[in-house]
Amino acid sequence: MALAPHIRESRLLAGRVTQAKAVFRDGPQALKPGLHRFAILLSATWRRSETRHSAPSPGEDPPAALRASGPPLAACRWVSLGAAMLGARAWMGRSLRLPRARLGLTASRRGSSSRDKDRSATVNSSVPMPAGGKGSRPSCPPATPQKAPNRLINEKSPYLLQHAYNPVDWYPWGQEAFDKARKENKPIFLSVGYSTCHWCHMMEEESFQNEEIGRLLSEDFISVKVDREERPDVDKVFMTFVQATSSGGGWPMNVWLTPNLQPFVGGTYFPPEDGLTRVGFRTVLMRIRDQWKQNKNTLLENSQRVTTALLARSEISMGDRQLPPSAATMNTRCFQQLDEGYDEEYGGFAEAPKFPTPVILNFLFSYWLTHRLTQDGSRPQQMALHTLKMMANGGIRDHVGQGFHRYSTDRQWHVPHFEKMLYDQAQLAVAYSQAFQISGDEFYSEVAKGILQYVSRSLNHRSGGFYSAEDADSPPERGSRPKEGAFYVWTVKEIQQLLPDPVQGATEPLTSGQLLMKHYGLTEAGNISPSQDPNGELQGQNVLTVRYSLELTAARFGLDVEAVRTLLTTGLEKLFQARKHRPKPHLDSKMLAAWNGLMVSGFAVTGAVLGIDKLINYATNCAKFLKRHMFDVASGRLKRTCYAGNGGTVEHSNPPCWGFLEDYTFVVRGLLDLYEASQESSWLEWALRLQDTQDRLFWDSRGGGYFCSEAELGSGLPLRLKDDQDGAEPSANSVSAHNLLRLHGFTGHKDWMDKCVCLLTAFSERMRRVPVALPEMVRALSAHQQTLKQIVICGDPQAKDTKALLQCVHSTFVPNKVLILADGDPSSFLSRQLPFLSTLRRLEDRATAYVCENQACSMPITEPCELRKLLRQ
Repeated sequence: MALAPHIRESRLLAGRVTQAKAVFRDGPQALKPGLHRFAILLSATWRRSETRHSAPSPGEDPPAALRASGPPLAACRWVSLGAAMLGARAWMGRSLRLPRARLGLTASRRGSSSRDKDRSATVNSSVPMPAGGKGSRPSCPPATPQKAPNRLINEKSPYLLQHAYNPVDWYPWGQEAFDKARKENKPIFLSVGYSTCHWCHMMEEESFQNEEIGRLLSEDFISVKVDREERPDVDKVFMTFVQATSSGGGWPMNVWLTPNLQPFVGGTYFPPEDGLTRVGFRTVLMRIRDQWKQNKNTLLENSQRVTTALLARSEISMGDRQLPPSAATMNTRCFQQLDEGYDEEYGGFAEAPKFPTPVILNFLFSYWLTHRLTQDGSRPQQMALHTLKMMANGGIRDHVGQGFHRYSTDRQWHVPHFEKMLYDQAQLAVAYSQAFQISGDEFYSEVAKGILQYVSRSLNHRSGGFYSAEDADSPPERGSRPKEGAFYVWTVKEIQQLLPDPVQGATEPLTSGQLLMKHYGLTEAGNISPSQDPNGELQGQNVLTVRYSLELTAARFGLDVEAVRTLLTTGLEKLFQARKHRPKPHLDSKMLAAWNGLMVSGFAVTGAVLGIDKLINYATNCAKFLKRHMFDVASGRLKRTCYAGNGGTVEHSNPPCWGFLEDYTFVVRGLLDLYEASQESSWLEWALRLQDTQDRLFWDSRGGGYFCSEAELGSGLPLRLKDDQDGAEPSANSVSAHNLLRLHGFTGHKDWMDKCVCLLTAFSERMRRVPVALPEMVRALSAHQQTLKQIVICGDPQAKDTKALLQCVHSTFVPNKVLILADGDPSSFLSRQLPFLSTLRRLEDRATAYVCENQACSMPITEPCELRKLLRQ
């Protein structure tokens, strides 16, 4: 019987393992040039997706986190590890003379992916890992107090400032460091992380505060520290190298570069000292130092070879293709891959760790809408709603303070990694709002409101912008060492002391504390498994997770459901007030244009769906913040970052950090969502200007699609990439495809439709190979081939009948649409863009709706119920 393509590929690759072992033992000279190129390109093919902890297998298999199980996956895991030994990594293994050690480059059992979480990449798979990825913490000689700061003290980034008193001669990313490396002929040590990254804290504490390691880094290397959230271009380029030459990626990311910025060795977290199965950071530094002095030419040759291979692998272009692939085919394949990996019991798409993956949920809702009348058409809706409900009931949601943690360390969504990221809150608010639109179940709308309550309370700067994240770690008590989750977990004793009041009417003696503990699964011994807490830091602690429905809890104690709801709400409020007295997790007070753009969408969409003007006002204030503090009027460019200053002020770095593709893309999406929610055309006008700037700075006129960074800003980097993964955040190119379609719908400008077609065509091969890696782009492909609806409401913006029609549209799930308010003014911005609007009239002087597709409009509609029927067809 003929083998499926992915099985043939896997067996072919498995046959290369012996040769890969030889290379690891004997160095790259043992490798024939053809096999070297083959291994590098194939390992690059397995780059990790943003939301998955294992790479797509060759051919057309779904990724590992989607539970593509069986021999092909096992072969790919083994071969990717073998291929990762090749090139620079193999050479390093030989030079270290520790062939069984892993140089900090292999994935831990629990896995991780770049952008989704920090993690140790050196902990052996047999070592259990706790919530958030904590492993053993090797002892390290304490650093001598550093009185004088290094040059990072002059930076604004909270992450760089965390390293300002290291005994390391750190440089920020910039020409000064590069010139010094060339002048002194030293390799560059590049360390990339972010301020709320747990394993970044660990490596800083263990290695970068160590005096001896500090001397090695300062004397033998030019050491450069980068905040990945400030410079996503630097992060993407060198993460591509790490992922292509190892079995994964994550943070901290540590890469050694030539003075010309070409990488030759890379990894993630390194322990400070050698262990039984891992090489310590000190040893790595000394070996690289020696090899740079003794075999520099070999290093440079290998670096050039890897860079050349990565350039070829990372190219995304239209080539000879004229049109994008069939949307129907891509949709079906993407859904099939998701369906194969779906967890029927707990929802989600992996065993563990589990991520929220809003891009996947958005795809499932859109796929359901177009297939709901087919056999099993309710399946995608059920998958998405069940996942959202299980997440909201699980410990990944902060039931006391609201908002969602970064990911779950287990299949049940129970014990999270406690970090909270702004981009998660923004996207999940939209996902839960859409779930409410589709189901009408207020459970989902309450979750969405809770998310935005958390953001407005805990992440909101007085200027209207939003901070980036809250850390997972905090001291259990003031003055003690930070521990992960300390701010969020509870003991039974604490609950009993806070909630001692008896519950009236129960069938047995019961306190409000006992009721809450029963409902949320708290136990005397704690509800965190020892396998998730090998260091015993969470012994006796509990994570709140809903164990029973309100009806079951009420029935258990013979109480009324509404009485139980009130008692639980009151109890959670008391816990919230008590938690205020605990030391708070570190707040990353950096504000990013991209994530604030996502937050504009979060508040605008949720406010419009639920009809809550206060939420739309938050979106408006955030947009004003972006225009006031993160937009350069003279050049028309966005700034990437700004920072919370003293007294509620906003500060910028000097020179400013200019925006990247994702900043423009996410802000443009936010402005389009804000226009539809508020009907203030000034936001639409600004969106058009920003799109023009985006096209000028990032568009690839030869190959199609957008580069992630400006050509000038990324000069010197070995790669200029186009992001091709929808992960923790959607790919900027995927969102751009949607934006271009919507802008064409708002303006009729053909250039934007042409660009959208070119973009989708450029990414055709990526979508064909693994559509599940680009679910947001597959959605855009569907929107393009199905055509968007132009929903026009003719009426006075302040009139009740106009508002009723607008709210009808907002409350109905219609993802592929633009919503336009025609107020009858022929000189208005939209009337100038779309002349046909002047032909649409109010019927009997009442607010009137028209639904237009393919340059044809429906009959006039004045009743919201009739409009809803038409939109649902």
